Amino acid sequence: MLLEINPENPDNRKIDQVVELLKDGGVIIYPTDTIYGLGCDIFQRKAVERICRLRNLNPQKANLTIICKDISQLSEYTQQIDNSHFKLLKRNLPGPFTFILKSSRKLPKSLDNRRKTLGLRIPDNNIAQAVIEKLGNPILSISLKSDDEIREYFTDPYEIHEDYEKQVDIVIDGGMGDNSPSTVVNLSEGDIEIIRAGKGELIE
Repeated sequence: MLLEINPENPDNRKIDQVVELLKDGGVIIYPTDTIYGLGCDIFQRKAVERICRLRNLNPQKANLTIICKDISQLSEYTQQIDNSHFKLLKRNLPGPFTFILKSSRKLPKSLDNRRKTLGLRIPDNNIAQAVIEKLGNPILSISLKSDDEIREYFTDPYEIHEDYEKQVDIVIDGGMGDNSPSTVVNLSEGDIEIIRAGKGELIE
């Protein structure tokens, strides 16, 4: 199903439709402030496993990322964040960054990897924010990669729907996506380490 949602002013009824699907264990493709992503409710274990199968990932070994509403919610799923890192997060979020931090015990077992770390994002995207706020907890986020040799990521929601309509429950059309992923910043070892340069410039 292709569901068009206004990226500037998301329709509450359509957001409710997406949220109900997520609560029932559904899988969606949704826009962020970078590229389109595969997503589900982090507490729906079968949905998490379904996404990992779609991307041929082992959830115990993969570097999984969750999308949060704000820093307060983000901090629930991480171990205590020191003051300098907290200030770094506040300066750069919402924004096109994935921060790797040590995960807390609140994280569902389906997302618990051997490294005990987690990627966390707060995208500057009205649709993603509205879905998370209505759902009341984060959603899993896995980049939607293209098989195209030239273009690494899907950007057109209509093309995404053509390829994935039988594999996911809803493809949200929130306009054309970016072809540049988030910048990944590792904070789990104490120092600031950029492990993937993507969209956005980190303000340190």
